[in-house]
Amino acid sequence: MRLCKYFLALAVGLAAASFSFAVSPQSPKQDMKDAGHATKNAAKDTGRATRDTAKKTGQATKRTSKRVAHKTARKTRQGAEKVEDKTR
Repeated sequence: MRLCKYFLALAVGLAAASFSFAVSPQSPKQDMKDAGHATKNAAKDTGRATRDTAKKTGQATKRTSKRVAHKTARKTRQGAEKVEDKTR
């Protein structure tokens, strides 16, 4: 009985596999079209990744520049206060 179940499962599995491999062959023209579409999609993906990376880099540069400018202004103010205190 157990062997019969395994044999039936194997037979069904092989039948399903044979249908999945029984795809009609494509013409070379269609293969070229598919390759063109794949290349187009890859170029789009690359462009999006480049855009996103550039945007993140630009935002990080802007944030860092602001932090440096504010820190410089604070230190300049502190230095001016020290000089003012010394001249009194």
